[in-house]
This record gives sequence, structure tokens and C-alpha cells, in this order.
Amino acid sequence: MAAQRTMTYGVVVGNRGFFPDQLAKSGREEIITAIESAGAKAIVLTAQESKFGAVETFAEAQRCAELFKKHAADIDGIIITLPNFGDERGVADALRLSGLKVPVLVQATPDKSDAMTIATRRDSFCGKMSACNNLMQYGVPYSLTTLHTEAPASAEFKADLEWFGAVCRIVRGLTNLRIGAIGARPSAFNTVRYSERILETSGISVEPIDLSEILGRINRMGDNDDAAQAKLAAIKAYVSHSGIPEAALLKMAKLGAVIDGWMKQTAVTISAVQCWTSLEEFFGVVPCTIMSMMSNDLIPSACEVDVPGTLSMHMLALASGTPSALLDWNNNYGSHPDKCVCFHCSNLPKHFFNEVKMDFQEIIAGTVGKENTFGTCVGRVKSGAMSYARYSTDDRRGIVRGYCGPGKFTDDPLTTFGGAGVAEIPKLQKLLKFICREGFEHHVAANFSDVSKAVHEAASRYLGWESYYHPELED
Repeated sequence: MAAQRTMTYGVVVGNRGFFPDQLAKSGREEIITAIESAGAKAIVLTAQESKFGAVETFAEAQRCAELFKKHAADIDGIIITLPNFGDERGVADALRLSGLKVPVLVQATPDKSDAMTIATRRDSFCGKMSACNNLMQYGVPYSLTTLHTEAPASAEFKADLEWFGAVCRIVRGLTNLRIGAIGARPSAFNTVRYSERILETSGISVEPIDLSEILGRINRMGDNDDAAQAKLAAIKAYVSHSGIPEAALLKMAKLGAVIDGWMKQTAVTISAVQCWTSLEEFFGVVPCTIMSMMSNDLIPSACEVDVPGTLSMHMLALASGTPSALLDWNNNYGSHPDKCVCFHCSNLPKHFFNEVKMDFQEIIAGTVGKENTFGTCVGRVKSGAMSYARYSTDDRRGIVRGYCGPGKFTDDPLTTFGGAGVAEIPKLQKLLKFICREGFEHHVAANFSDVSKAVHEAASRYLGWESYYHPELED
């Protein structure tokens, strides 16, 4: 798996002169320590560039904005810290003048009940409201800490900084995103229809390629082609393949090598691939292992040309730094109202399994023959915390909308084929009614993590999408 990105935050230290301004000095040091302790970098004015490295006057806001512009390519998000009341105009001006369109987190440091004299009182509790009011007036979207006031060194702020980092990674990762649509939507799957034009309004482009062109490039590729042989070795190292014909493995390798080359050529980051049943009938393998390998390397790939599905996978992977899978909300689990079976046939990344092996695709084999369906990744989904998400285009309303939430995969007994696990979701019946009444797809992205709140925040606050969080949020 790819290494997690080192986060960089622009920091605005708020100050207001008639409050104890030595607090701005210590507050700047405290927020830098908190950021660096989280393994991130802070871009902040120095004491030589402004009083205590804080922002109060318009001139200081200008200098802060210029600093942020200089580091614009590196800054993932902006943290506003209020060690005292702060000057709300200076804070808002710095953000407006910087021109940055990144997530913003507003933090205020709490007062101590035994230090409320004129020399020590912060009033950040009140100043945070003024800062947020000005950000609202300036049209700057912003995020809030879990508690109204949190000390930079607190466990609460440490958790909020981790959450905010996930929000920032999603927003950055979806900026100018290019998704590869490999092949046509299977005619039997109206559910994976979507609007390229609506995605384009969010800065997300779709790069299509006909499956005939993929197969044509494979046809021109020799068995000893360097890229094909390298991919063949990677496949054999990735998953147990006992009993799989060598000819089928080579076909998978060529398919993977061609897709890799095309994605690099077209600057495509993630993909959705036609499978059912064209590749099996006319090429003789399923693409599952190749897609599993991409997803396991944090390059999500969804089947049935489900472009919104791979987008949802990508959001979860960006937030968590771990692989995502696309699953079906597939079966009830006995009479348990909050449990269900999540399944695919399967291209799940091996990160999802305790044990996995390559096999043939039992469903499609019934129509195209077992010999044409080698390449699935079969196993039981392991137990653990999970987040799920589904964002799609609503073509009638011209928007992107979706839902997300937390759950877990369990160790409940299950005997079936493909890649399958038992999921437990709080108030699952309510979620299922929401999915059906709102007309969402049966596909859902899942990830072994607890990042659903970050996904919701990024989608609803910074991407401008309609997002439902299940079962509910406190705010």
C-alpha cells in the first residue's frame, strides 16, 4: 500500500490587543507543537513577520495571505487557532486574500476557571463565534472541533486533527480527479448509470475507453512483453493461484499491463471496468484479480463501470489510507435486523480477507463456462470496524448526493462463495429504507476504518454535495 501523505497546514493565530497578547505567543507555540506531534507541517508567520507571529491587523493578514500563496501547492488545509478572543476581521481577511480553497478548522483554547483575571482571561469561547460569523459573511466554509473549546495539547484536539486531516485528504484527492471508464456499462445494470456532466461541475472528469481498444492492445502484446511478464510475476506474488491455468494467468497479466499503461498515459487515477460478461465471453478471464491488486494499492477499481462506486471507494481510501472495496448490500442475515451479508464475486482487495485464493467465478461460469472465468479473489471478509459510503449523481436534480456511516464486519458464521462478510450496521432497517426510498444503488463502498464522519464533512461542507449521515450526527 502507498504511504500516507504528510499533511501540511497553514496556521492563522488570532490575536486581539486588548486581551492578554502573551497568550498569542504561547498559543502559536502550542499549535505548532500539536501539529508537528501529529507528523504534519505548519506554515505560520514568524515573530519577525508579525507581532508574536499572529494575525490582528489588515497588514498582518496580507503577510499571512502572501505566505499561504507561496506554499499554496503544499497546504492541505488551514487551522485557525484562537488563544485569546482574536481579531475576527484579520482571520477572515487572511483566508480571503490567500485565495486558497481548502478545508478550514476553527480551534479555540479554553479558559481556566481559576485564571479569569484581566491578565489571564482568554475569551476564546466568545471569540470563536465572532470568527465563525465573519467566515460565514466572507463565504468561507469551515469545520468545527468536537468541543467548542479544546486545548491544542488535549486528546480531543489530537483526535480532531486526525479527523480534519482525513477531510483534507478527501478534498485534495478529488480536486481535478480523473476517473477511467473502461468499457461500456453492462446493459443489464441500469443502476450504475450516472452523469459525467454533473461530476464535471465538481471538477471530476471521466476518461472513457472502449473495451475493444483494450483488447486490441492486448492482441498486439507479445507473451514475453516486459510489462506483461512483470505483471504476471506480481499476480503470482499477490494471491494463491493453485489450479489456475497458466494461459489464464497470462491473459490477466496482459490485461493488467494494458490498463496500467493506459491509466498512466491518460493521467487517470482510479477506474471502473466492464466485466459482465463481455470480458469472459470474448477474452476468457474475469478482471477481478487485476482490480483487486489496484484497489489494494489504493488505486480503487470498481466493476460494472460503476464510476460513482469507485469515486466512493476513493473517498474512503483517501480518508483512511487503507484499501476500499465495492460490495453489494446483498442478503439478510437470518432474522437479525441490524445485520446483513455484503458480497461480491469478487474483486475485493486482499486487505479485506484473512485468507484469499484465486478461483473461477461461479455465477458467470454457468453461462460462459468455467474455463473463461478464472481470476476471482475468493475468501471470507475479516472482522473489524468499517465505514461505508455511496455518492452518486442525481440526474433529475443536477446534484451529487449520497450517504455514509459507521459499522463493523463480524465473525458470524457464513458459508457461501465469492468474497462475503457479515456487516452489522446500527439501525440498519432505517438505512435500508432510506436507500430504497431515495433510489440509491445496491452497490456500496466499504473500508476497514472509522472515517465516515470525515467523508460526510468533506462531501457536505467542502464539495457541496447532499450527504446523509447514518444513523445521525450530534450536530
